[in-house]
Amino acid sequence: MPDVVAPSADSARLRPILDWIVAEGRLEPDLGRFVDRLMSRAVAAGVPIWRFYIGLQLVHPQMVATGVLWRRGKGYEEVPRLHGVLSSPAYIGSPMQEVRDAGGPVRYCLNDLPEDAHTVLHELKAGGGVDYIGFPVRLSRQGSIPVASFATDQKGGFSEQDVADLRRLVDMMGAEAEIFIYRNIAETVTDTYLGHIVGEQILRGLIKRGDGQEINAVLWFSDLRDFTGLNERMNAPDLLELLNNYLQLVGDALKAHGGEILKFIGDGVMAYFPAEDALFLPMVTDNAIAAARQLVDDIEAANEARATGGLDPVRFGIGLHVGPVTFGNIGTEERLDFTVIGPAVNRAARLEGLTKQLGVPILASAEFNAASTIALKSLGKHELRGVPQPVEVFTLP
Repeated sequence: MPDVVAPSADSARLRPILDWIVAEGRLEPDLGRFVDRLMSRAVAAGVPIWRFYIGLQLVHPQMVATGVLWRRGKGYEEVPRLHGVLSSPAYIGSPMQEVRDAGGPVRYCLNDLPEDAHTVLHELKAGGGVDYIGFPVRLSRQGSIPVASFATDQKGGFSEQDVADLRRLVDMMGAEAEIFIYRNIAETVTDTYLGHIVGEQILRGLIKRGDGQEINAVLWFSDLRDFTGLNERMNAPDLLELLNNYLQLVGDALKAHGGEILKFIGDGVMAYFPAEDALFLPMVTDNAIAAARQLVDDIEAANEARATGGLDPVRFGIGLHVGPVTFGNIGTEERLDFTVIGPAVNRAARLEGLTKQLGVPILASAEFNAASTIALKSLGKHELRGVPQPVEVFTLP
């Protein structure tokens, strides 16, 4: 493992690249495109980069990290790393782990690899690489250290000046990497806990108490049946698994048809389908019906699997309504909730509650039925709690 030289002053070939990073590169919001443009400039300037990889750890419910792999003449690809990869053979003993553990650069001559060298190094050698070097990317934030690695196919490997220039490039990339990490954390947290549409509004600055707007929307309320009884009969881990599996099916059905979960209320789901333009309201209501039908089919399939294991079936109800709602921030000065309020919200919730009495999984209001192009079946007029007059309700035929 040859020594890694100390950084030196910027070389002449690096100066226009560093100027580009400061002036234009830092404005590139996509890390992959930034890497592609940066590496292409570096190669054109004479830095003998054959392959480049940068790995950044994230705060994400599915991924522990993301990476960008760039190869000369082939462009870049994004490489997601799922939770569990840090305990896998792909990571354990790898040069990336060495860099993180050592807190400093790691270098390998690929023409003289020991037999027990990590698989990734042998793969680089087999692909034509002759020299490899990995650097930690220094950031101000605490947490796992990002790693940037370079390989070359240049005969004789990287020169001392090449190594110094690569180290300088990594230092200059650190600011872009940090911006990407923080942006990714912000977007992931808002998407995960608020939903994509609401998250975008929050990140655009709609965060003051009282901020909001009136929109027309299709409202969805769904709820598990006998959740209190399930709490009494099931142990906590099994109940949590059942609840997560059920909520996943609800989320999948909504996402597939343009709906977005606004919040979970215990075992209940409050969701909406934006319908701001009345011209598209029939399509939006039809999408909500398609989502409800998908959930019915998916729950039936899940119940067949549960029956083979001797488990009780899952039952649920959905209330559907359409109308104007106020969409915005409520709460205290320090703790806010982004939600929808208005009579239309109450109607949807009451319709869901009525499904228990009428013994059907789906109930829609007369306003919803009038907007939809799909003929629904009337179940007559019924009283809804808090609504002065009986209302006509509809279900799937």
